[in-house]
Amino acid sequence: MRYQVLVRLKEGVLDVQGKAIETGLKDQKFESVGNVRVGRVIELDVADVSQEVALRQVEEVCKLLLANPVIEQYEIKELP
Repeated sequence: MRYQVLVRLKEGVLDVQGKAIETGLKDQKFESVGNVRVGRVIELDVADVSQEVALRQVEEVCKLLLANPVIEQYEIKELP
């Protein structure tokens, strides 16, 4: 099974990269663009286990390695 994990900063946490992109866009006259947030997309395969076990494993990987639970949130999506 293939999974995609989207990791983003939690609301209220300053997104320095997002602010830098937003400033660059404003400098380029994209005045209507705002509230830019930057995240990471991670794709991974889990083999030889049931769907339930695979999802639990991906969840554990997110908690232990892929996301900092203090400042980040994540979404898990199963890919076709």
